[in-house]
Amino acid sequence: MNTIKIIVKGYAKEVNGGWIASSNTTLIKVGKINIIVDPGINKKLLLKSLANEGLGSRDINYVYLTHYHPDHILLAALFEKAKIFDSETIYEKDKETSYGEFLPNTDIKVIKTPGHANEHSSLVVEIKDKGTVVVAGDVFWWTYGEKQNTDEQTLLEKNDPFVIDNKALRKSRKTVLDAADWIIPGHGKMFKNPRKSASK
Repeated sequence: MNTIKIIVKGYAKEVNGGWIASSNTTLIKVGKINIIVDPGINKKLLLKSLANEGLGSRDINYVYLTHYHPDHILLAALFEKAKIFDSETIYEKDKETSYGEFLPNTDIKVIKTPGHANEHSSLVVEIKDKGTVVVAGDVFWWTYGEKQNTDEQTLLEKNDPFVIDNKALRKSRKTVLDAADWIIPGHGKMFKNPRKSASK
């Protein structure tokens, strides 16, 4: 049975022409496999959050990176025993190999969700008590203190100041909404797909 939990709450705050930011970090457990999605940039907070789960950096088997922005990936090397994944490649120290549609030895599906970044991807995770959870990275994200409106129109049209391709991002947002019961954004709270809420 798969389990999923945001263990580090992401934040993104614009200050003096720059940003203070670190991504949501999600822990997925698939049997004996411990997976971290987007380890972020705040080392002290990440290690404390892992310890709260009874884990250390050496207990993580896989690290998945939704995209290569530093606020999502900077701490990947902290997990010295883990295999590192992007949407196409497994990195084991200096060895690179490709893989298929699912993370190896799991039922977690990888879907490409470009727009915020060209290489952006998301994970589709089946959870017994929640249905389908999509770990969507920065397909959706909110700044610190921003109201998290999650009606469908707002989600599709929300401005992303770092977008690479608006057309691709809108398509990716539709892809996530087509797949998910619940969505974990790059920064912000997990939220229920408004399409599912409307159908109740």
